[in-house]
Amino acid sequence: VFSDICMSLVKFPSAFFKGRVNMCAALCYEILKCCTSKVSSTRNEASALLYLLMRNNFEFTKMRTFLRTHLQIIIALSQLIADVALSGGTRFQHSLLIINNFANNNRPMKATAFPSEVKDLTKRIRTVLMATAQMKEHEKDPEMLVDLQYSLDKSYASNSEFRKMWLDSMAKTHVKNGDFSEAAMCYVHVAALVAEFLHRK
Repeated sequence: VFSDICMSLVKFPSAFFKGRVNMCAALCYEILKCCTSKVSSTRNEASALLYLLMRNNFEFTKMRTFLRTHLQIIIALSQLIADVALSGGTRFQHSLLIINNFANNNRPMKATAFPSEVKDLTKRIRTVLMATAQMKEHEKDPEMLVDLQYSLDKSYASNSEFRKMWLDSMAKTHVKNGDFSEAAMCYVHVAALVAEFLHRK
């Protein structure tokens, strides 16, 4: 299955990196789940595939960025945490290490911004994991919980899709606690982000 997906990435990159994000998003979600597998061979294959997805996205943009994959990985990670489908933290950290090693040892890519972008992504993934671990600790302290969600939202200030996701999450927390005016403010921010995005388009 992994080798078939690799072939699809090589033969049909535009299906993943152009137009709608559905294919890329679904693939990131499933690969991340495999990155926490108890079977080491599955983890290794998933790590290699995730690395290939990033590299192919980078090559597809003519060595400029792999922003689409970067964003979809972070969104998939947040969804997995929300779905309680992300377990095996140590195994996941090992998968991140494999991806970083691939990036650092790929000679043709060393002269590009790719290795530092991969390092930045794995660092952001660790930040999300740490923040969500803290969220679990403070789930009975609504103010601290929302504060942590807000800090995550701010860390992705440049990306409207990711910000929208965390603002929605904050709004749900406020509604659950009966803080309706705060929830309304979150939705006003979401509306503003959507309006800005549409204006730019």
